[in-house]
Amino acid sequence: MQFKLNSKFNPNGDQPHAIDYLTKGVLSGLKHQTLLGATGTGKTFTMASIIHALNRPTLVLAHNKTLAAQLFGEFKEFFPENAVRYFVSYYDYYQPESYIPSKDLYIEKDADINVEIEKYRNASTQALLSRRDVIIVASVSCIYGLGDPEDYLALSRVFEVGKSYVREKILAQLNDLQYQRDSYDFEPGTYRVRGDILDIYFSSEDTAVKLEFFGNELEKISLFNPLTAEVKEVLKEVKIFPAKQYVTTDEKLKASFPKIQEELKDRIKYFNDKGMILEARRIEQKTNFDLEVLQEIGFVKGIENYSRQIEGRSAGTPPSTLLDYFPDDFLLFVDESHMSIPQVRGMYFGDRARKQTLIDYGFRLPSAMDNRPLKFDEFNKRLNQTIYVSATPNEYELDLSRNEVMNHKGNDIKLPEDYTGLVEQIIRPTGLLDPVVDIRPAFKENAKTLKDNLEKENLLIPSMKLSNTLECKNQIDDLVDEILATIKKKQRVLVTTLTKRMSEELTNYLKEKDVKVEYLHSDRDAIERVEILNNLRLGHFDVIVGINLLREGLDLPEVSLVAILDADKEGFLRSHVSLIQTMGRAARHEEGRVIMYADNVTKSIVSSVAETRRRRKLQENFNKEHGITPVSIKKDIRVSLERSEEAKVDIDEIDLEKKAESFKLMDKSQRKKFLQELRFQIELHADMMEFEKAAKLRDLLFDLEGK
Repeated sequence: MQFKLNSKFNPNGDQPHAIDYLTKGVLSGLKHQTLLGATGTGKTFTMASIIHALNRPTLVLAHNKTLAAQLFGEFKEFFPENAVRYFVSYYDYYQPESYIPSKDLYIEKDADINVEIEKYRNASTQALLSRRDVIIVASVSCIYGLGDPEDYLALSRVFEVGKSYVREKILAQLNDLQYQRDSYDFEPGTYRVRGDILDIYFSSEDTAVKLEFFGNELEKISLFNPLTAEVKEVLKEVKIFPAKQYVTTDEKLKASFPKIQEELKDRIKYFNDKGMILEARRIEQKTNFDLEVLQEIGFVKGIENYSRQIEGRSAGTPPSTLLDYFPDDFLLFVDESHMSIPQVRGMYFGDRARKQTLIDYGFRLPSAMDNRPLKFDEFNKRLNQTIYVSATPNEYELDLSRNEVMNHKGNDIKLPEDYTGLVEQIIRPTGLLDPVVDIRPAFKENAKTLKDNLEKENLLIPSMKLSNTLECKNQIDDLVDEILATIKKKQRVLVTTLTKRMSEELTNYLKEKDVKVEYLHSDRDAIERVEILNNLRLGHFDVIVGINLLREGLDLPEVSLVAILDADKEGFLRSHVSLIQTMGRAARHEEGRVIMYADNVTKSIVSSVAETRRRRKLQENFNKEHGITPVSIKKDIRVSLERSEEAKVDIDEIDLEKKAESFKLMDKSQRKKFLQELRFQIELHADMMEFEKAAKLRDLLFDLEGK
């Protein structure tokens, strides 16, 4: 099936040039290219246009869940008729198995799996094995081990109307596919049997399939909504994929037992020879227990630690990952490559140190070391053709792209003579300029010193509040004034801090000033982060305070002010790259501006402001040449991650409680609508016999009505 690009936009600004050069580069066989795209220039649309032109399965790699969720929403809008999927870590909470020798403390693996994200992951692997018009937006979790795609596909089962099936065999096959039988709590990854009817709730979506038999003959197949029982579609056949991504055949599992036992025997001998009796006893008990459970039910907690024997791999060989599910000709976009590539490079070493300790003290067999993320060279070997996308690419990407063009031998598709492997996309289709940067003292006593340093570096501009110390304020006091002035214009604000604690404390301080504000950092789960950002756009919040999560790829056109606290604290969060990325958040608004609070002028401040000015000059010249008047970006507010109907009930309840906090600020019509929504939720929970939730919302309703 062809990719069908759905967009009301046509390529504009630098986009036609970028699309043309990068597409020709892929067609001519280039393995590496780089798109240097300034914030707000429509890099996602450029990527979508290239996918449309090349018509290949595509992986879009992002370095965090928030960015991945946003890209997922955008690509779904661009390709509504194609398979756009989302693949990130499904843990809301994850405590890996570990051992601390100094305290003799063993910590068992503990995790809280996000059911919604697990559905998206299952949908990703299933789409890759059943069609070619697939775009997977993934975080770096895609380099961690998954089940073998051959096993995953081999275990899938097809049911056809008119054919005969033995019921007991079907149920056994569903158990092999890791589906659980549950007659009462029908949820994803479960099945139920009622007479001659078998219902299976897909693990990848909020849909179930009903198989109706007459004796052994399958008479009817229908898809239905598990919540309402409404029939969506009647089918002639249906394919059931495994409920879990780590599955294997019964033959492979049984064949692995002698290999595990042989390794266990060698490991016990190793410990005994060294006089490590405790470790020998520990590994013997733990491994034998796992083997007994595997033999009985075919699955055990930590089964991935035996993946090498189960898959029949040699020692040291990498596990199967999401990359192995893609066909050989797939295309990879590494979004925000300056962050994503270092993450991929570092994953293996962080995992290895923890595993080695477990092995040394008898908690795991040495083969557990091969349950791991890919090494960086293994990751590169699995790639076909890659386009690195960033406003601030690293030398790694740039060198690869330059060398690729220099060593290019060519084919029927000739590269443009001036092509270097790097394409700059600086001009925005809207004519918007990079923001003006204002540097102010963090502490007013340092105003004069800062002014002298800015003059020395040629960074001083007339609008800066630096004429004398008396006109300046400390950074928090000045920030509050700027926030209130921006809110008065119905515009939004982002504030970046250096620590989680500071972001939370500043949020509480701003709330005391009656500012609608929320903090955002890594303690928020993936879906909650997306909702917070959408609520900023909707006006439920005027300000978001965060750390590095506010840098790359956040698309918030309502934001006109970005404030960077302690901008002179040179380091990862205040480097040249970080400052440019942070300033870019204000580049989607015609009144976009940045305030840096600093007492010193660092090299990163000098270089980032210089680059911003260079881009701004190019943009001004282009606008003047083409008669363009800058206009703020207008963008629909999308729901990047969809939730099941059951999950929406819980989220609606949380949203209602948040809205209730700002009830006094609503006008009469908004209050009426809100109270109607609240009554509806009370009735809904009561109908579902969730009386505690209904009572909680009823009390909230009474409080708001003054009863």
